[in-house]
Order: sequence, then C-alpha cells, then structure tokens
Amino acid sequence: MRTLTFCLMLTTLLAVQASRAQYATEWGPEQSIQQISEHVFRWGGGGNFPMMNALFVPTSEGIILIDGTVQPCGTGDSNWIKQELERRYDVPVRYVVLSHDHQSHICGTAAFTDTAIAIGHKNITPHLIREGRVAAIPQITFEDSLDIDLGGVKVTLYYFGPTHSDNLIFVHVPEDGVLFAPDMARPPGQLALPDFRDLDVDNTIEVLGILGRMEDVDIVVPGHMSPVATQDYFFEYRDYIRTLRERVLDHLVAERSLDEIVERVTMDDFGHFTNLEQFLERNIITMYDYLYRYREPNDGPNIPIRAPR
Repeated sequence: MRTLTFCLMLTTLLAVQASRAQYATEWGPEQSIQQISEHVFRWGGGGNFPMMNALFVPTSEGIILIDGTVQPCGTGDSNWIKQELERRYDVPVRYVVLSHDHQSHICGTAAFTDTAIAIGHKNITPHLIREGRVAAIPQITFEDSLDIDLGGVKVTLYYFGPTHSDNLIFVHVPEDGVLFAPDMARPPGQLALPDFRDLDVDNTIEVLGILGRMEDVDIVVPGHMSPVATQDYFFEYRDYIRTLRERVLDHLVAERSLDEIVERVTMDDFGHFTNLEQFLERNIITMYDYLYRYREPNDGPNIPIRAPR
C-alpha cells in the first residue's frame, strides 16, 4: 500500500509539473500577455508594467479581468491591454475584480467600466474615494466570498480578514489550480512585503496558513515579479513573520529601544531571502510599531502614547 500511495503521489506530481511546463512562468523585458493555465492569462512585464501581475480569464460569455497594472498611473497604457483583448476576443470584459485598494494594482481597471461590472470587498470603496484612486468603483461588493460563474468557468473570490489592508482578497480558479495572492506571495526566495505599515500581523499569520492549506492550488501567482510560486511559499513566509514578531516582542518586553532592536534582530537564519537586507530594517520598524500598540507594559499609562524612536 505504501508503494502504491507513493507511486500515485509521484504520478500526480509529474502530471502537475508537465501541465505547468507548457505555460509561461517568467516575464520578458517587454509588456506582454502570458497564458499560465488552461483558462488563466496574466499581463504585465516590462515597459510601464514593472514586474506587476494582473490576470484575465476569457470565456465564451465574456472576460473576467483581475487588477490592472499601469505605472505610472494615468499614462494611458491601460489602453494597451484593452486593445489587446479586443483584438484577441470577440466578447467584452464583463467583470473587473479589484484585489485591494492600492493604486499600483488597480489603476488600469478604470478603462473597462464601459462594459464591465466592477467587484471588490465591501471595505474597499471608502479607501478608493478618500485617496482619490484612479480605478473602477465596485458596483458589487461582498463580505467573505463570492463565486463568479461565466461561460462555464468558475472564479472564487475570498476574504479572510484584514491582512495587507482591510480589503485584500484572493482569487481562485479551482479548475485550473490557480490562486492569485497579490502582496501575500512572491517568487521563492523573496520577502513579499517591504514593510508592514498597513498589515494586520496576527491575522496575516493565520491567513498564510489558510492559503497554504487550500485545496486545488498548483500555481500561486504573486502580485509582483515572476516566476509563479507554489503553496510552500505561504508557510515559508509565515515562519519569517512569526519569528520576526516573536523576536521584536521579546526585545520590547525587555524595554529595549527601537535602535537597539534594529541592531539586535538580524534574522540571519532567513538569509536565503534575497531581499532580506533591503527590507529588514523597515520590517523591524513597522513590526515594532504594530507590537507597541499590541501590548500593555506594567507601567501602563506612564508610557508614551506614540512608539518612541
């Protein structure tokens, strides 16, 4: 039975690898469209699409577009993807999904409001309006999950609580085993976030575990960079965030200053992350800010209201 189980697992793994091998997984120097599974395409790459990922799912009844990577926003380059879709398909974009409110991910969505219904989490609209985002305003919002069934293809949107903003959602195409996890994943060996400014650290640790255990996921598409990743990334990144949290908190309890904490927390055991040196100080500082508001020291009301520098 053990031999049979191993052979079955090996056969499944090889089948997944063979399936993925026929599709593109890395960006070239020019902006382009790549097919990454049977039904899912991504667009981005070079030019004004600096290593950003957006997706679309064409069906017989219309196209589902997820995010729009136009940088700098307002250049008009969203017309490029719109023209490409019109040239390739004889159906319009029916739905535009906004993964979260950050401008760099959603600027291109505004170009499709002539034919498409915009969708986002229920928390997203106040951020779009307050910040003056150049983006589509959702006409449909949801709280926990939403299924889009179009032309025989099912796309499921999930919200697992606040992570990188209070409105970040994840996009799953279960038939293809594709999960879009913007700003919660990067290619193997890279930290996902330069800082934790708007991160709910504790819930993010929980959500990374949920993403790592989701069924029907073979390909993880990050919001930035290429190539695509796997679910193993979520556990690896969770370990990093959880360890950083524990170490910064220990130093806070020991009443060390921020400068002392930055000096002492090296995270050398996570040195395989190629951008660790680039991101670490900002990760520590924003983790310190988060944990300063998290705990109540013994001298309580006597501590400064703001985290001291």
